[in-house]
Amino acid sequence: MAGDSRVHMDHDMEIGVTPREQVKKLPKHLREPQIPTDRTHLISDPVKKPRQRYVQKDGKCNVHHGNVQETYRYLSDLFTTLVDLRWRLSFFIFTLVYVVNWLFFGFLWWLIALIRGDLLHADEEGWTPCVENLNSFVSAFLFSIETETTIGYGYRVITEKCPEGIILLLVQAILGSIVNAMMVGCMFVKISQPKNRAETLMFSHKAVISVRDNKMCLMFRVGDLRNSHIVEASIRAKLIRSQQTKEGEFIPLNQTDINIGFDTGDDRLFLVSPLIISHEINEKSPFWEMSRAQMEKEEFEIVVILEGMVEATGMFSLTSSNSALDLKMS
Repeated sequence: MAGDSRVHMDHDMEIGVTPREQVKKLPKHLREPQIPTDRTHLISDPVKKPRQRYVQKDGKCNVHHGNVQETYRYLSDLFTTLVDLRWRLSFFIFTLVYVVNWLFFGFLWWLIALIRGDLLHADEEGWTPCVENLNSFVSAFLFSIETETTIGYGYRVITEKCPEGIILLLVQAILGSIVNAMMVGCMFVKISQPKNRAETLMFSHKAVISVRDNKMCLMFRVGDLRNSHIVEASIRAKLIRSQQTKEGEFIPLNQTDINIGFDTGDDRLFLVSPLIISHEINEKSPFWEMSRAQMEKEEFEIVVILEGMVEATGMFSLTSSNSALDLKMS
């Protein structure tokens, strides 16, 4: 028993002494405290270059179209082009269209008054002008604004002895209604776009590969901060990476579907509380042939897209809350 206790004591002493002995066996330059320098920092902790994302964390696609030769195609769909413009350009075009329209019809009213001689005989008694109290281009411009905006101050009015003025009044009323419908429609659609709805949709910053129910799964979480829910919400995921075919063809930014419940209906979400979205890594998964070392070295991106109907507005939206996920293995 004493021998056994001695053995145990020796064993304990060996366990306690072993780290010191290992330190003594280390080379001298490793045992001495090192002064951190730029060179040692680069060797021990290399700074990784920031990888350019296909989709940013806020859901914006980092793709810019260049060398577009057939730019006239944007004008063929003018309404969508105006809706997609930036806000400052939209306000500028909105103001420019109205001002040019008012100036154009103001010039026509002034031209009618000039041809009829209303500008020369405006002060004569018994002279019936086309538009009363229209004696300059400024007054013609103000009359154009009053006519198109239906203000009706009552100071400048058209007379019944001017058929060309009546025709111009009808044309301005019709074209003015078209301009109003187009401009107000563009602004309404632009304001009601559910892009900001994605600000309250939260995605995981990192996706996790772990074992769940004895299966290797890729998992991430999604949640909604608002009380008004996304109706008929559905979610899908894409794996974006460059691929080379067996024939040697290189396909940059190839998109591959990641099954997150399409077969079982789990991709249809009732997004009341935060949910964990799971993808089983099986033979049909694009991650099946990847090892852990390959995942850490290979450059790819997982893009998650959530779409549904906004309960508050009733508008179906493909939200811009696409989330590019970083991968973490546990």
